[in-house]
Formats: sequence, structure tokens, C-alpha cells
Amino acid sequence: MTSRLFDPATSRDFDSLARSFQWRIPARFNIARAVCDRHAAIGDREAIRCENVDGDLSRFTFDDLRTLSNRLANVLSHLGVTRGDRVAVVLPQRVETALCHIAAFKLGAITVPLSVLFGPDALRYRLADSGAKVVVCGAGHHDVLAELAQDLDGLAHVVDCDEPGANGFWSLADRASDHFETADTAADDPALIIYTSGTTGPPKGALIAHRCLLGNLTGLELSQNFFPQVDDLFWTPADWAWTGGLIDALLPSLYYGRPVLGYQGGKFDAEKTCEVIGRHGVRCAFIPPTALKMMRQVKDPRGRHGVALRAVMSAGETMGAELYHWGEEVLGVRINEMWGQSEFNYIVGNCSAIMPVRPGAMGKAYPGHRVSPVDGQGNEMPAGEIGELAAHRDDPVMFLGYWNRPEATEEKFIGPWWSTGDMGYRDEDGYLWFVGRKDDVISSAGYRIGPGEIEDCLMTHPAVLQAAAVGSPDALRGEVVKAFIVLAPGFDGTVELKKEIQDAVKKRLAAYEYPREIEFIDSLPLTTTGKVRRIELRERERHAKSGA
Repeated sequence: MTSRLFDPATSRDFDSLARSFQWRIPARFNIARAVCDRHAAIGDREAIRCENVDGDLSRFTFDDLRTLSNRLANVLSHLGVTRGDRVAVVLPQRVETALCHIAAFKLGAITVPLSVLFGPDALRYRLADSGAKVVVCGAGHHDVLAELAQDLDGLAHVVDCDEPGANGFWSLADRASDHFETADTAADDPALIIYTSGTTGPPKGALIAHRCLLGNLTGLELSQNFFPQVDDLFWTPADWAWTGGLIDALLPSLYYGRPVLGYQGGKFDAEKTCEVIGRHGVRCAFIPPTALKMMRQVKDPRGRHGVALRAVMSAGETMGAELYHWGEEVLGVRINEMWGQSEFNYIVGNCSAIMPVRPGAMGKAYPGHRVSPVDGQGNEMPAGEIGELAAHRDDPVMFLGYWNRPEATEEKFIGPWWSTGDMGYRDEDGYLWFVGRKDDVISSAGYRIGPGEIEDCLMTHPAVLQAAAVGSPDALRGEVVKAFIVLAPGFDGTVELKKEIQDAVKKRLAAYEYPREIEFIDSLPLTTTGKVRRIELRERERHAKSGA
């Protein structure tokens, strides 16, 4: 097991840890070597445990990961993947997902994790924008990706993990060599492209360096109340295609030589989730607030299902005091709320083992990170005054920039600060509190959703003349996507048309992006230059939902 940055026996005070901590980031660093190769001494220890939709269980040791990732690295090399090339991964929580990332990192290639929830339009854009050379998928996505590959000049190979033939994932791996020399990469070399939604235009690819894994570790250790400990098994319902699943759970757990549970249970089911946590003996977890809210409906999860969690981190949306108290009373854990973004991850949070949690607060900047509310000129705000939450750019967890978009990257800087778009304040004791978004990004069930991509998709429907998407308050998900639509002449705003439009967005983009609410209106509020005033629509929704 890799030694911790913090010793729970001597770490008694959060603030003193933060004051004394200093980063020691090596010049040369490769994620694959850190999460796989260097664990040779514990090679026969369980690394990944996977349960599929049929309940079949498979276990893989660190030796297995090393052997299989070496084989896959040779396969990718044979397919023409070289240093800096992009390998897309469209897979759920299964061992092949981890193997693809580790193998690509061994080559010095860049992985592009893509959600299995994405429809053809969402996949096409991200594959084209990243210039992926190879995409690895399951049977459910093979036909769609094979068709897309015909129109994407750079996409040379679609590898299916469920294909039994000679060109299937496992057949190719079985014929490859067990030996591969992991690339000697710099800590600043790129490792991943994670697409994140913005307020205008299509999603942007956040280019993540190898060092970013190390930058996550102070937050990971403390949000899990001094991870790792004996018998810790980590699980999250977050897809391994997202930052929360891949960088907050899978990779750091493997870094510490601790096992991770991969579970393919389909749509989130609270009762089943508690049963799985209890049956597998999950001790540490990242569970978004929406999932926790759904788990509140489960009666006596500890008594009926044997849930025995040691630590839970929650992020993606505001958790609130009521949910915190429920976790303490029913789950038996003081949930540690955390805050971060794909571009600048795991930078603020709580550690209930050594600090008093203030329910509703995001916590404090984890050791090694500097976060502050700032004004438009980058000046730090006094305690109690609201500003834009910003992170200091001199930080190992900071991303390298947006893929092929240097101007978009520079626009997010306010002097030495990275502007997050989240508004908040610091109280007199240093706790940070979230107030709201500065921009139009919609936060729904932990997903950050850009309105632009939804509006573009809505406009492809012949009934839609104009469209605007905003976040509408929702008790379960925080916000849901609501679309305001001006109909084209000759169309009536029927219930059937609403469903048709909703289904179209589900199929073309992703299920979590479709507008759960649609309102047909005569005209959209516009600025003098013709831009939609989404803020006016948001305020209208807020007042309507609050009854004000």
C-alpha cells in the first residue's frame, strides 16, 4: 500500500495541515506506472471487482492489470497509436475501461473518456474534435460508432469488447505480448481529455496532465477521512467516463493499492445500491447529492442491507444541511461535501475526522490548494462578501488548457486566478459557501450541462423556430433542464409534440440532457443585439417554483 500524505495519528487539525503542506511533484510521472506497474510487490492483491447486469462477478489483481494493460498497449501500438494520439473509451464500469486508460498512458497516448449515455451527435462531435484514432466500446455502441467512423477521417479503428471474433478486444489482447515498456512521460505531459459543458457553443475538451492525479490526493485522502485504511473498498455510482468516477475514485484508489468496485446496474436504483454496498462491503464512496436523496427512501439501510460505510464524499451540486444530518443519523457517517471542476478538481471540501463540518458549506481549500472569492479584477473579497470562486493557477491539479482552444482558456483567467463561474463567499472562519452560478451552466443531478448543445439539438426539429434552455429548480436534482420553445408556423404545442422533442434530444445527445420540462411561448426575451436573455427565463422559473 502506498503511504499517505497525512498520518491520522498525528493529524489533529485541518488548518495546521493546510498551512504546513508542500507539494513534491516529480518532473517525470506517468499515471500507468503509478496506479499499476509499481504495485508489483502486491501483485496478487485484488485491484478491481466487477459485477455486471446479470450479477456475474469477476475479480482482477494488480498482476492482472499489469499483464493485461501491457497486452493492450501492444495492441494499440499495432493499431498505429503513438505518443500523443487520442484513444476514446465508451464503456461503463467494467475492467476494460481501466485497462484502456492504463494501456494508453503506457504508450504516452491521451485517453478521451466518453459516457455510454451519449447519443450519436454527442459522440460524433467529441470524436471529431479530439481527433481520436481508436475508440473502444461495448456491443451496444459498436454499430453507431462504426457508422460514425465512416465519416471521421481520423478514426481508424473501432474495437468492441464484446466481439468474440479475431478483431474483438479480448481476442486481440490474447495474441499480444505480456511485455511493454511504459513511456517515460513528464508530469506535465497530457493524459486525458474530458469534455465539459460551457454556456456558449459546443463542449470543450479539458486537457488533463499526468500530474493532476497527484494534485487530487490531498482532497481524496481527507474527503475519505484518511484514505486508505485496512479493508477500504471504494465505489461510486458515477460513470468512469466522468471526472467524479475516473479521477475521484478509480485512478486514485488504484494509486494507493486499494480495490475498486465496478458495478453495471443500469439506471440508478436506491434499494439496489444499498444492497450492493452492503453485500460487497464497500467502505468508502463518492455519492452525488441526488443519489443520496434517492437513498433516503430506503428504510434502515444498515440493518436490512448491512451498509457499513466508513466515509462518504459528495459533490456535483449543493448537498444541504438536511441531507448531511440524514447521513449522520441513518448511514452512520458524516458526509464530506467537496467542490471542484474538471479543469481544477478536488480543491475544496471537508474532513469530518479532524474538522467541524458546517452543514451546507463546501468546506475549506484542501492542503496544497488556494481558493478565494474574487472581484472582476482578481482582488480577494473580504469575509462575508460574495465574489466569483477562483483557484490560484499555480497548482498541480490545474489542467493544461482547453483542447485546441487557447483563447477560451485565457478568457477564464483573472490575473493569477482561474475563474470557475461559481459565486460564493468565505465566512469568518474560512469556510466557503456556494451561492449560485455566474453563467448559464445547468447543474442537474451532478451533471454540468451547457445550454448551447441542447438548443442546437432542439433547433434540428422542424417544429422548433427558436429555443432556449435553462435550469429550473427541482427538489431532487437541484435543477432540471427546461426548454422554452417558439413553434414554427403550422405546429401546435401538444403533449405529443413535447414528448417527440424530448425523445429526439435523448437519442441524439444524452438522456441526462433532455428537457424534462418544455414550455411553448410566443417569443423569447432578447437583448438589443438579439441574444437570448436566459437570466430572465431563469428568474421567471425561480419565482414560479418558489411561489413568489
